[in-house]
Amino acid sequence: MYFPQFLVGMSATAIGVAIWAYLETGSIWVTLGWSVLTLVILQVGYFGLVVHLVFRRSSEPSGARSAADPTSPLLFQTF
Repeated sequence: MYFPQFLVGMSATAIGVAIWAYLETGSIWVTLGWSVLTLVILQVGYFGLVVHLVFRRSSEPSGARSAADPTSPLLFQTF
């Protein structure tokens, strides 16, 4: 998942929650609270996904990674 794609999705979700909260409660403060809570939950989820991807990548054996990774240092060696 790319960050711009995440940013658009997060913004759309926050706006959707804000509209829903305002229509249900009629209060700007409750709407602001729900929107901030939504943004915090989404950001924690995104951080968890990035950490998962980093640790999963670092736990792969180096031989498997170099065969599948086009940016592997083995491809940049000159003989």
